Amino acid sequence: MESYRYHIDYKREAALRAWVAFIAMFVFLRGLTYGIRHHLLPVKNVVTSSGLHIHHFVWGILILLVIGFLALMLEQPRWHPWLAIGFGFGAALVIDEFALWLNLKDVYWAKEGRSSVDLAIVIFALLGLYYAADRFWRDIIRDLGRAARFLVTGEHRILGQTPTT
Repeated sequence: MESYRYHIDYKREAALRAWVAFIAMFVFLRGLTYGIRHHLLPVKNVVTSSGLHIHHFVWGILILLVIGFLALMLEQPRWHPWLAIGFGFGAALVIDEFALWLNLKDVYWAKEGRSSVDLAIVIFALLGLYYAADRFWRDIIRDLGRAARFLVTGEHRILGQTPTT
């Protein structure tokens, strides 16, 4: 456990939890909506007494609003990994219906609905890339900044070298 804490700070743990929560919720939603559509589950869509269908991206927006507010109010790093789980869930609820709010009509099972899956795959990949290589990218950005300063100023000390005469 100590080795884990040494290598994984609260930001990396939050990124991992958000990534896993996003993937888990997205897969769960796809399975749930498939089961509802094909009457494989004993549950139905959330519909009000007036017949209004409440899409799950509404719940995702509410979750993201609450998590965003809590993230602004809670300054303790110990909360970040827990908030990240809620953020991953909320983001998955919203992204799963991306095609709906992009087209402003219910295209979840239509051809246009594929854009939700495509976007989710891009998010899976980007969050995974961030988690796997964030230190690498930070080092690259730092080295590019040093190289740019060297090119602009010609200062050899930036690169840790002394000029030869």
